[in-house]
Amino acid sequence: MAVNELEPALASEVERLADALRARGWLLAAAESCSGGLIAAACTSLAGSSDWFERGWVTYSNAAKSDSLGVPAALIAQHGAVSAEVARAMADGALAHSSAQLAVAVTGIAGPSGATPGKPVGTVWLAIARRGSSTDAHLLQLSGDRAAVRRQTVEHALRALNARLAAA
Repeated sequence: MAVNELEPALASEVERLADALRARGWLLAAAESCSGGLIAAACTSLAGSSDWFERGWVTYSNAAKSDSLGVPAALIAQHGAVSAEVARAMADGALAHSSAQLAVAVTGIAGPSGATPGKPVGTVWLAIARRGSSTDAHLLQLSGDRAAVRRQTVEHALRALNARLAAA
């Protein structure tokens, strides 16, 4: 999929992200659960993305979060996979296991099943980590079906990355 095959707003966010990362000489890593690799797919839809997109993980299971990103199993057991703590740990793990300066992580409930008390379908935690800085996590309460929740997750992730770079 080429960047011009993305929705215009999404393509614009990817191009802004690419420009900002290239200008800094930075690399991006993505750790994804509920989005299943769609953030990485959006980023790599742009030709030349190897200049700024270093790697991505789809860590859908709790074991994958622990094995691939170093998220402590005890943290998942204590807070649940869909939590600020786990999203931050995923983003920090992406930085620790890559050469990237910036990482994004998402974990959530895309539906139609998987909701728990206090965590309805559409609950997504998004975290952004930057080397040498604190890791921010934001709660998203998204609506729609599974495809809509996943698409909105990607949109929010790209916008959050661009906002973090603008503030850097």
